[in-house]
This record gives sequence, structure tokens and C-alpha cells, in this order.
Amino acid sequence: AILKWKRAARQALHMEDPWAMFHLERFKAERVRRYRYNALNKAWLEDEALVKMAPDPFGRGAMRECFRMKKLSSFAPAQNWAHAFNYVAKRYLEPVDRNTYFDDVRLQMDAKLWAEEFNRHNPPKKVDIFQVSIIEFVERPGSPLYHMEHFIEGSYIKYNSNSGFISSQATRLTPQAFSHFTFERSGHELLVVDIQGVGDLYTDPQIHTAHGSDYGDGNLGVRGMALFFRSHMCNCVCAGLGLTPFDLAPSEKLVGTPASAIAQGAKTRLRGHEELCVGMSEYERSHLAEAFGPPRHRIRTYSSPPDFSNEHLPPVLQQQDSGFRSLSSGSEDTMEDYSHDLELGSDSEDTETLQHQITNGYLPANGQHLNGGERPSAVPARLKRRQRYDSESSTIGDEHERAEFQRLVAQRARPSSVLDEVQLRQLARQQLGRPLHESQRSILGQIHLEMAKCHENGRFGDTMHPEGKYDQQAAAFHLEQAARCGVLEALLVLSKVHLGLPHDLLEDWTLPETDENASKGVEYLEQAARAGDRGSMIALAKALDSGSHKQRNWEEAVMWYNLAVTTTENDEGGEYDGCMDDPPYLLLARQAELYLEGGHGLEKDPATAGELYQEAAAAATAAMKGRLANKYYQLAEEAQQEAC
Repeated sequence: AILKWKRAARQALHMEDPWAMFHLERFKAERVRRYRYNALNKAWLEDEALVKMAPDPFGRGAMRECFRMKKLSSFAPAQNWAHAFNYVAKRYLEPVDRNTYFDDVRLQMDAKLWAEEFNRHNPPKKVDIFQVSIIEFVERPGSPLYHMEHFIEGSYIKYNSNSGFISSQATRLTPQAFSHFTFERSGHELLVVDIQGVGDLYTDPQIHTAHGSDYGDGNLGVRGMALFFRSHMCNCVCAGLGLTPFDLAPSEKLVGTPASAIAQGAKTRLRGHEELCVGMSEYERSHLAEAFGPPRHRIRTYSSPPDFSNEHLPPVLQQQDSGFRSLSSGSEDTMEDYSHDLELGSDSEDTETLQHQITNGYLPANGQHLNGGERPSAVPARLKRRQRYDSESSTIGDEHERAEFQRLVAQRARPSSVLDEVQLRQLARQQLGRPLHESQRSILGQIHLEMAKCHENGRFGDTMHPEGKYDQQAAAFHLEQAARCGVLEALLVLSKVHLGLPHDLLEDWTLPETDENASKGVEYLEQAARAGDRGSMIALAKALDSGSHKQRNWEEAVMWYNLAVTTTENDEGGEYDGCMDDPPYLLLARQAELYLEGGHGLEKDPATAGELYQEAAAAATAAMKGRLANKYYQLAEEAQQEAC
């Protein structure tokens, strides 16, 4: 092994410069300001460098063009441009906001952090994402910005895209497993896709997030996640890492579908040394209010792109951050005509003094917190922070920050299967003693709902079905999986389908009118009611009231009527909807009628009926229903007299 390393080092020393013929050393040397991003603590690092760049681009993609460039090492004893490192400088073809360059770097460095987490589990082939930074030509008019990356020779391949595309020319398992890994280990909060590069050295990735609000226009949210899983079938790398398969319909697993094509022809084999992705510990399972619930929103500070009018000092902004999501955006462009670069570490030849650094709201000089609070830490206070240069690690940050990130990943990790999701949500409900809040919605369920919608609108392009048709069974399968995860929209659609009512999603899907289907429809209706849907509460109450599709039970009917009264509906503008169906005064009056009559499990109670009529009259008055209010007041008096 030592001889191999010596031979490789000897070959590296005697390698010829692939750009020697272009004589970049003849161009004018320019001083630039460089900005690098620390994904662990959301900080920008700034220094200066000396570069020589060709005036004309040598490659062009859909959105950017690239230039050959050399950058002088800060460790070089003299300005020997012949031995300077080769770089690629990239700029947008069309004018864009300067912050776009910084957003792109944030995206790529966040993705690089997930690549390191992937490598920590010892997959058969490790991956890395290009280290990218920004250079500002301060001596040029307008101080233009460029992205800067190392140049690496090799064949550039796009393995998948942000919309579910999978390369048929280069069948690889590792890129698909890496994307799946990021989904599970982030607790379904994000998915790194658009994997492309030289071998397993990736560049220009895209990140889909559950809320779809970060990382620019390329972030397709849960729809982007649905497009990925439509074309992903777990392979041996996924199995070796302990990732759980995403639930697909039987027709989606057939040979010839996008999900099955990737497994044919791949040559990656497991070595048996992979580290399984262990999910929640027993302690975390017993404390799901923390580990399962919505992300722990803590006040976190991050550095935004440098303010060019304020001596280039990056201002510190306050932001609610979950620990995974970052306020970054990304780009979708693909550079086609040149070999991309990547460095397996960071800028090992550039260890300059950091001029400006504000990390996690602390001034490095004295550790004072800008918000006046104490610094949270997962390590003993006796361990002091030390300055770390980026040459020591592939992403900048000390061991404490890295350990905190790994701890958060382990706590939030969740499987991709619906069965595991259902079990976790049931356990969480038992521990909380109440239904889960809307903010704790199932992202996995939302993905299955999106897959059902994509099937219906033909987004998946089912080749096995006639033109204009779609795989209805697969769409129904994903709708049912979404309902199992507690997605309200799926529950409502399934209840209407089984009860034979009109529905918006999968409009042409109908079921026979049988008692079994009606019973299932009522079950879905009850789940939707328990999820907080007012319309479902009223429909269930009416079913229990009238005995339609369900045995009469006036006691439960009154309970659901009462819940519907206390549940208000908002219109599209978020305001109270005064024109809602079944307004409160009608529901209160119906409860009064049931108490006045009694039966079917409800004890007759004229006094309670009188009180409910009084409330109904007040609600009718507020709704400008004066004549109806007078009627309710009269009925209230009659009920009170009967009670006496």
C-alpha cells in the first residue's frame, strides 16, 4: 500500500499541466476578494488572493459560462504561475442579483455537509461535493462576482436531476443511495438531488425541502421528492446502509419502469463494512415530543452575504432555524462543455488569516454573544474552541459543531416506509395524549399525495397505459398511503370515494356502492374529523344523528356537533368565514332538539336544551338572522318551562 502511495505521489509530481498550452501565466494578475461559507455555523469567511484569468470563456451551460483561471498559492515563496493551481471561474450569462452567487454557495456547501455524513457510514464508494467559493474582482468596474472551483479532468456525467430524471448512459447506485440517505437522515426535511459531476465528485446539486421555500426556484418541495422516489428503487447500497424502501405500487416496480431500470447493469458491490443508519434510540422514542415533533425552533444567527457598502463586514441576522434548513437558494444550470472540479478537502494550499468571522452570534475575540444569551453546547464547558483552518477538514468547523450536527441528524432520522411512519405517529399521539398539530404533518404522507396527483395529471408519463390514461391503481395506492399517514386531503378524498360522493382528486375513480365501502368511507370520515376538519365533524355528526351509514348514537352526535361549533373556518384570505355551510346557530339548535327529545344513548335534558337554544339565538342575532333568533328564544322558554 505504501508503494502504491509513493508511486501515485511520484506520478502527481510529474504530471503535466493540462492548461499549459493556453499560457494563462501571460495574462494580467488581478487581486480578488474571496468569500467562503461555513455550513456548520452559517458563517462567511473572507480573504484576498491573486489570480490570472483568461478573457474568453471556454464552456457554456444553460445559465452560466466558465473561464480558465489560475490562483497563486499563499504558501508559494515566489510568484511562480507555472505551478499555480488550475481553477474554473463561472458567472451567469444574464445579470442576476449579487445575493444569488452567495445563495448558490450556501446550497452547495450544505449539500457537502450531507456528503460527509454519508461518508461517515462507510458506503462502498465515498462521495464528495465540490468546494465552491466566490471571488470579487475589486479592481474591475462594478466589482463583478464569479464562482470559483478547482479544475479536475474527467468525464462529466449527470446521474439524476431535480425532476426525477435518471441517466441511462451511466447506471450508478451510489448517487441514488446518497439522495435517499439525505431524505431519511434529515427526518424527511430535505432531499439532495441533481447529482452530477466527475465520478463520485459532485457539483451543482439541488436541495428539495419539505416547505419548498429555500434554495431558490430549483427547490420543488414535496413534489420534487415525489418525482425522485418515482424513479428510485432501493438498491444494495441502500440496503447496506440500512435505509428503508419507499413504498411503491406493484405496477411501479415492474421491469421497464424508471424505478427498476437503475438496478440493471450497476456494478457496485458491498464490502460488508457499511455502518447502518440507526434511527431513534429508545430514549428518543419515549420522548417523541422532542424528537418527532416540529423542528426545535431556536434563535440562530447566520451571516448573510457581505454588505459591500459596509467595509465588507457580513452583518449578523436573526433567523428561526430548524438545524437542517438554511436560508439558501440554488441554481439549476448544468455546465456541459468542460470538466468540472472538486477538491477532496478544502483549499489546502490557501490557509490565509480570516479577516472577518462572526459565528453563531459570537464575536471570536471574546466569545460574547450578540443576543446576550448563553451559548448552547453539547460538549463540556472545559473544552475550549480553537481556531481551525479549512485545510484541516473538508468543511470548516470544529469537532463540537460537527458532533452537534451528527447528534441532531441521529435524533431526527426517520425511515421512508409508511408502516414505520404510522407507528411513530401513533406512539407520538399516545405520549402527547392528543392529536398531532398541523405543524407536525407527515411529510412522507404529503409526498405520497403528490405522487397520486402526478399520476392523475400524467406527470409520470405511464408508457404502459394508453394515451390519455393513467395508472389509476398506482394513484389510488399512493392516496391510501397518504391517508395512513394522516394527510387530511387524502382522508377527505377517500371518504367521498367510498361514500359515492363527488370528489376533486382522481375524479374518474369510483367504487361499487356496498355496505363495506360505506363503512370504510365513514371510517375515513371519522379520521378526518379527528384531524380537525369541520366539514367532516358535521358529516359524521349527521351520520350518527340520522343513522345513515352508521348506527344511531345521539350522544356521539352531540359531541361532534359541539366540536364543529367550536371549530371556525377561514376563507381564502385567512379571515373568519361568516358564510360557511352549517353555521353555528343551526348546529346549536340541532343539539337542543336532540337533548329535548332524548334517546339513542342520549339522556333527555330539557334544561340543557334551553341553554343551547339561548346560545343558538345569540349566534343567529350575531349573524343578522333576527327572525330565526326570535324563534330560538321562544323555544328556549318552552324548554325551560318543561324542565321546571
